[in-house]
Amino acid sequence: MPEPQRPEGAIAPTGMGGTMDLGAGEALTLEKTPGGPEGTGPQEKPRSLWSDAWRDLRRNPVFIVSALVILFLVVISVWPSLITSGNPLQCDLSKAQEGSQPGHPFGFDGQGCDVYTRTVYGTRVSISVGVLATLGVALLGSLLGGLAGFYGGVWDSILSRITDIFFAIPVVLGGLVLLSVVTSNTVWPVIGFMVLLGWPQISRIARGSVITTRQNDYVQAARALGASNSRLLLRHIAPNAVAPVIVVATIALGTYIALEATLSYLGVGLKPPTVSWGIDISSASAYIRQAPHMLLWPAGALAITVLAFIMLGDAVRDALDPKLR
Repeated sequence: MPEPQRPEGAIAPTGMGGTMDLGAGEALTLEKTPGGPEGTGPQEKPRSLWSDAWRDLRRNPVFIVSALVILFLVVISVWPSLITSGNPLQCDLSKAQEGSQPGHPFGFDGQGCDVYTRTVYGTRVSISVGVLATLGVALLGSLLGGLAGFYGGVWDSILSRITDIFFAIPVVLGGLVLLSVVTSNTVWPVIGFMVLLGWPQISRIARGSVITTRQNDYVQAARALGASNSRLLLRHIAPNAVAPVIVVATIALGTYIALEATLSYLGVGLKPPTVSWGIDISSASAYIRQAPHMLLWPAGALAITVLAFIMLGDAVRDALDPKLR
């Protein structure tokens, strides 16, 4: 028997008790759609921004390499004994400025301390300062900037003027002034200084992101349905406005590690007996001609760490930016 011809059109229910005419192509599409009106098949779950970003990150070699480097740095900062059995504070003046030897691949510094051991243990301080400072800056800046962007008005104007004042303070000069009067040998004064001068950048980004997000239709619909301000912020605005903050904070983490080393090099950051790359670089700068290995190894570790976090931030930015898709 000849195959019956497909009708030129079809009648489809509208879902409101009526019908509408469909062309042949539209009727065929409606029949083949798995999630059509009849529910003949499961609908494909739409991917969110975060799932798309994670899919792109897994395929990005820059992210993979930087993440592996950062993972290695985090592991040795928590368990430095995995790759070294020495004591960073145990020194032998008879070996001062000597080069590489069996069991001491990086040589010795001006006090006869093992450069390899001190470089490994210096990772702990740098990673700790960078992570804690970034968390403090992100939390404080996001809170102040998010509230200012959501409520607006006089609070937004006051916060904008305050951030302008902080932006006018040079970071290194501010560190020289503020930290020069601190006598503590812990990392907390340095972290507090970074949070004090770092939150305005995150605050301004969070403010702009919240202002953009609160104008979306789903936020207006939730407000019309009676959602409270706290629910709007926590359930509808914050999850969709946090992406720019994450990108900037990831890149800033490497900057804070470099800033800690700079302040320690200038003598106002961390102080001995704390093991820090900045302290070792400062001590080795006077012997760069006689014993360059004292400077090259901690400086190289610092450069690799900062580069890894900046590369990670660039990869995250590319994955979370819809304009680059």
